[in-house]
Amino acid sequence: MGEIYKNMLHRCNGFDWDEGNTDKNWFKHRVTWSECEQIFFNQPLVIQDDFAHSGKEKRYYALGSTDMRRLLFIAFTVRNNLIRVISARDMSRKERRLFSDE
Repeated sequence: MGEIYKNMLHRCNGFDWDEGNTDKNWFKHRVTWSECEQIFFNQPLVIQDDFAHSGKEKRYYALGSTDMRRLLFIAFTVRNNLIRVISARDMSRKERRLFSDE
């Protein structure tokens, strides 16, 4: 993970959750809020800018693994030094290859 992203995450002091984003990820992809949080503390962690979805605010995506080694793709933003997960799902085959190359 690049220094820019390490510094960004280092300034974060938690997660921003509400009923909308916890329920959406569970109902659509069976990903829990705790699994989303876990990937930010496990290595390797791949973070990139999500230029295609950065409109009103800067968005990123993360590729990482949970404590149980589930490989997740997470779209997120940072608001007021809190990580706000926008969506979470299992990695695609292409994303798994990218993740394993790191």
